[in-house]
Amino acid sequence: MADGAGLGEAATAAASPAPAPGPSLPPGWRERLRAGLAGTWASLWFVVGLGLLYSLRVPLRLCENLAAVTVFLNSLTPKFYVALTGTCSLISGLIFELVFPRVRVNFGKIYIKILIFECWYFHKHGMSFIEQVSVSHLRPLMGGTERSISESTSLSSNRESETTRQNLSECKVWRNPLNLFRGAEYRRFTWVTGKEPLTYYDMNLSAQDHQTFFTCDMDILHPSDTVMQKAWRERNPLARIKAAYQALELNNDCATAYILLAEEEATTIVDVERLFKQALKAGETIYRRSQQCQHQSPQHEAQLRRDTNVLVYTKRRLAMCARKLGRIREAVKIMRDLMKEFPPLTMWNIHENLLESLLELQAYADIQAVLAKYDDISLPKSATICYTAALLKTRTVSDKFSPETASRRGLSTAEINAVEAIHRAVEFNPHVPKYLLEMKSLILPPEHIQKRGDSEAVAYAFFHLQHWKRIEGALNLLQCTWEGTFHPVSVYPKKELPFFIYFTAGLCSSTAMIALLTHQFPEIMGVFAKAGDHETSEAHPSLRTSTLASHLDSVKGQNIHGRELSLSSLSDAFEQMAPECSSSVS
Repeated sequence: MADGAGLGEAATAAASPAPAPGPSLPPGWRERLRAGLAGTWASLWFVVGLGLLYSLRVPLRLCENLAAVTVFLNSLTPKFYVALTGTCSLISGLIFELVFPRVRVNFGKIYIKILIFECWYFHKHGMSFIEQVSVSHLRPLMGGTERSISESTSLSSNRESETTRQNLSECKVWRNPLNLFRGAEYRRFTWVTGKEPLTYYDMNLSAQDHQTFFTCDMDILHPSDTVMQKAWRERNPLARIKAAYQALELNNDCATAYILLAEEEATTIVDVERLFKQALKAGETIYRRSQQCQHQSPQHEAQLRRDTNVLVYTKRRLAMCARKLGRIREAVKIMRDLMKEFPPLTMWNIHENLLESLLELQAYADIQAVLAKYDDISLPKSATICYTAALLKTRTVSDKFSPETASRRGLSTAEINAVEAIHRAVEFNPHVPKYLLEMKSLILPPEHIQKRGDSEAVAYAFFHLQHWKRIEGALNLLQCTWEGTFHPVSVYPKKELPFFIYFTAGLCSSTAMIALLTHQFPEIMGVFAKAGDHETSEAHPSLRTSTLASHLDSVKGQNIHGRELSLSSLSDAFEQMAPECSSSVS
């Protein structure tokens, strides 16, 4: 059987044709060639796409958009990802499965689309849509009980924050969020120049602020806090410093005493930072202790608000110390943490400190995100918000802007947006351009500013002039827009009055003056009047006859009982007129 099978295979091999001589190709070479070409084309298209993105990186602002996405992802909390996953499951499960049961839903596509929408919403409004809805609307309905430190603080001070928010728009005098340190900066100016940079009114407002923020009804139970209550009311700086040391002798953890010493006694920023760190250490301990007792009585709630103000003030001033010492990223981190931990405390305007620090870092995408959150119609405006928004839009067109080119070809869309932003800023505070263009000399900013006033313009230009100078052409565009639109209007127009108004005013004034002189000096004015009548009669003889007729008429008008008076007056008139008549006849 084996031999038969072998013979069959040999016969089959002999019957098959022999292969042609030459090189033989391996089987499947066409498929391999097609796969190789497809891979080559894919690599070529990938390289072309990368080159196109690199060439369009400036017009598309890819770096800024990537930075904005990075800021968005860094600002998200774990609650957001939980809410995002639940939202995707809800959409894919309830809507698509019920409405389109035969359609297979890609969970990953829904996740990416919702993430893109969240990124756009965060870029526009400065907050996450899902997290905002979850915290603001769904959580109260579901009766959430989990509270963080910031949420417990916001709930304990809910009424105060609401009242403060309602009164923000009505407030005209605001505390300057970028105010300098009294000892380390204001007093050094006094030592050099011998002039006081702060007015008594400004320091009085600061004293009122300190009493509002750093005192409460529970201070009478603590001797050190009682001493600090008197210290904040003192007008003499040496008396305040002495009282702060007395408070530290009574209680070494008195945070408000360290704050007063840091503000008024320290002569360098390094000493200021050291004292504020001691105040922060003491303030955190007191704050945790107050949180545990906040629900015992209304007085304890007031004490918690006071301790919260002390903690926020200390951290904000520490961030300003880090900014002045060059540690800008550290300052930005402290400010961001403050805004996340204590969102109801908008009265401190920490976002304005954050904007200035981000401008120093040139983090324009982060600035846009902050502006999207705080440049809202429901929140009070400020020169910092309006002019920073104008600066961001000016930055995109200022380096290529030329008044001659713009007048010849017209303004582009980006230039129109920049000009409108400058219009909006100048309409809010028209005093700022004079300081940014250095038409008026700068002085040290006050501790309090008036919104839309000159003091706010000084405070803004003092810190932000360097940022306008850093962007090429920004001040040029500001000057062209301001002079072309607002400068002629800012000067009160001198309207020319008609001639009859001047004539009437002069006539009335001269008549009143003559009447006053006649009343005060009747004899002298009578001599002037007679002299004037004599000269007039010599110049015009016909007037003598009229004068005689007037005398005769006056005599006729008298009654019979005054006959002797009439005859005497008539004789006097003839005696006066005799020489005049003789001269006229001659």
